[in-house]
Amino acid sequence: MRASVYFPAVVVSLIAAGAAALFAGSYTYAMADPAPRHVPVAVVGEPESRSRVDTFVAELERRLDASLRVHRYRDYPQAVDAVERQKVFAVFRNRGERVELKLVSAAGSSVAELLRQDAPAAAKAAHIDLKVTDIKPLFRGDPRGLAIFYISIATVIIGFLGTVQLSVNAPALNPGERIAFTAFYALLGGLAIIATVDWWLGALPLPFWQSWGTLALTMFTSGMVFSMFNALVRRWAILPTWVLMVMLGNPSSGGAVSWPLLPSVLGAIGRWLPPGAAVNALHTAVYFRGHQQAQPYLVLGGWALLSCAVFWVWRRRHPGGRPTGAAAEPVPAA
Repeated sequence: MRASVYFPAVVVSLIAAGAAALFAGSYTYAMADPAPRHVPVAVVGEPESRSRVDTFVAELERRLDASLRVHRYRDYPQAVDAVERQKVFAVFRNRGERVELKLVSAAGSSVAELLRQDAPAAAKAAHIDLKVTDIKPLFRGDPRGLAIFYISIATVIIGFLGTVQLSVNAPALNPGERIAFTAFYALLGGLAIIATVDWWLGALPLPFWQSWGTLALTMFTSGMVFSMFNALVRRWAILPTWVLMVMLGNPSSGGAVSWPLLPSVLGAIGRWLPPGAAVNALHTAVYFRGHQQAQPYLVLGGWALLSCAVFWVWRRRHPGGRPTGAAAEPVPAA
């Protein structure tokens, strides 16, 4: 049977069918029915002044059928600082006879939408006068907060498809040249994305240098992940790359559904994979300027370094390349 000309086609067909099911299942599992899991929120005020807020939070937890991870702050500026550092997704405070709920759509539009939907009913049940405002809304060109997610998907997928095309159309590239051209198209691709999304469409104001560096590093990392697997498993490299970067990485990135609403496993691992790191870095650059964290860049840099190291160590297993040095010189005619 293995000698049959149809055997490879049958194997590819079975793999394609299984990949389709896993692809659909991974996105459905992560995004079809998001549910709150320990959403971090800020509660402002001294203990004697926040009883009304505590009552409201308890009722809101009951309606959400989930617990809110409450961080308590003495004054409002401290809570705002926690918002800027992306430690909390909402702020609750008591103002006279009224409770104020400060949403932060820029921190997570799916969390803000959930709180906006259930908060009025919780306030009514607790007999509390509620005022809801959004202290950090999304940009007009990105009303659903999905532009960064789409940017990251494009960067990740084109990142490794670029190396696939290098393997097919430039097979004579040696390992060092392959790494160099991966970096080259990553720089061009990052610049092209900024030109399209910001300069042409005006959807998001992307800080140029930070965004370019993030996009280029993400695209380079994605490309080198494929090169790593290409050296390890050769012609089957697209399968582990697709699983890691697309089926697992993109749904868990927090770009479409904020991490407090993701299944706990995905919420925990997503930020340690390149797509999640890219979303976090871009998200902070766009909406929380001046509060960038090192962790997303350490993740991207770590994956890039690991992929380059594995690819270089096993570079002789990589398909393609050409003789260099004396071996490349033509033999003189007799």
